[in-house]
This record gives sequence, structure tokens and C-alpha cells, in this order.
Amino acid sequence: METFVEPEDLLAIGEVSRRTGVPVSALHFYEQLGLICSTRTAGNQRRYRRHMIRRISLIVVAKRLGISLDQVGEVFTTLPLDDTPTQADWKRVAKLWREEIAARRKQLENLQRELTGCIGCGCLSLNACRLLNADDELAAEGPGPRRI
Repeated sequence: METFVEPEDLLAIGEVSRRTGVPVSALHFYEQLGLICSTRTAGNQRRYRRHMIRRISLIVVAKRLGISLDQVGEVFTTLPLDDTPTQADWKRVAKLWREEIAARRKQLENLQRELTGCIGCGCLSLNACRLLNADDELAAEGPGPRRI
């Protein structure tokens, strides 16, 4: 059963786009993915509840942090779609993403150490260097990076 929503609580898609800085096409895409939702007017125009601005802003922040839309979607399944998430909800999301960012930072630091060591030694030998792939020997293992 759908609850009554005051008309002043509903925003046109252009207004949501202007307030969030997210293109209308991206809002359509996010809705298609189930990250946000809208209602329709009698003329079939989308209207968003004001609290969707928070969800959209979280998507924007997540993208800046390198969090994928799939990961955003996973987290959003734990949040209410038709109501404003609580402060506890946001803290839980922030904790999850801090852990994700910390793990990613550790991976990048390891890669930086390996790259610095490789460039520093100058050997680029097959025995010591994980970056060199002489004669494309790793092609048999399939596409993509194999040693990093």
C-alpha cells in the first residue's frame, strides 16, 4: 500500500538533477538499476521524494571513492528505499566502505612497492620481476593481468 506523499515533498527530475549535479540520463540509469525510485504523475513524468537526494549524493560520493555501482546496490538493499535512512544506517555504510578503501589502499601500496623495486633494480628479469612478460608467455593463461 502506497502512503500519501505531500506534493511539496516531490521533486521533478530536472530539479533533482540540478540539486545533485547528476545528469538526468544518470538518474534514469540509477533508477533502472534499482538504486533510486520515483513515482509518476498523471502525465507520466517522474517525481522523486526529497530523501532520494541523499541516496543520489551517496552514489556520487561512492563513485568518487571508486566504489562500484554493484557495491552501492548491495549496500542499498539494507537501506529503506521509501524512507530516509537513519544515522545508524549511514554509519554502517561508512564503516563498510572505509574497510573497502583500506583494503584497496593496501593493494595499491603493495603494487607501488613492487613497481618501485622493479624500477629501482633495473633488472626486469623474469625471475624477479612480476611485471615483465617476455615473449607473451602468459597469454596461454587467458586475458588480463596474471602476476599483479
